[in-house]
Amino acid sequence: MIRHIEFANIFNFRDVGGYAAHDGRTVQWQRLYRADALGWLAGDDLRTFRELRVRTVIDLRHAYEVEKGGRVPDAEGQSYQNLPIEGRRWDVTVYDEKSGVGRYLADRYLETTEDGVENLRTALETIARADNAPVVIHCAAGKDRTGVLAALVLSLVGVGEDDIVADYALTGLATERFVASWRSRHPDAPMWPGFGLAPAEAMRLFLGDLTARHGSIETYVTQVLNISPATVSELRGHLLTEPDSEG
Repeated sequence: MIRHIEFANIFNFRDVGGYAAHDGRTVQWQRLYRADALGWLAGDDLRTFRELRVRTVIDLRHAYEVEKGGRVPDAEGQSYQNLPIEGRRWDVTVYDEKSGVGRYLADRYLETTEDGVENLRTALETIARADNAPVVIHCAAGKDRTGVLAALVLSLVGVGEDDIVADYALTGLATERFVASWRSRHPDAPMWPGFGLAPAEAMRLFLGDLTARHGSIETYVTQVLNISPATVSELRGHLLTEPDSEG
């Protein structure tokens, strides 16, 4: 199967399938995708997207971002949810070069787990329902807010930390194109040193911090987000498949 799906104007669209879970099963392909901003879909890109037969789009951006950048084009039978999960705006002036980009990003991701509780719950409950699949989760670059939600999903279904970190870091393959596109639209805007970067350290630090604070990722999900054990089981039931039945 193909993880990275090529688009002309979307740089970070990929399938989250194929990762091994602790119990020997794997994450099914073509059930959950992660992406950058889908407002750029048009022409051949839009045709490619519609061939995926996506049923549900979860847009994690703020409403003002959606208004400014556009949302995924309407499609018959497709559900769209705008679920912003970021509360505090990023203050890049507090970035400490000595601590590094990974530490700065991990701190922002932990804030998201504090500020985005209600919409993170709704997003996970949406992804858990089999009849909503295939689902695409996305934000602007497809790495920060999308990275947090994807990490929660993968952790819940039993994917190991190394694979969760590696999946997050795959955004690095899109960084050059993403930065070039942003620069073409904002030629005079300042850019902080971590713009567009997705260092593996950021996700590893975030997962460690969340675990240290709550005991485990699943405890955070069940006790803070109040996701029921039945919903967790439903999520695993439709996202995971036996290795010998994977198609």
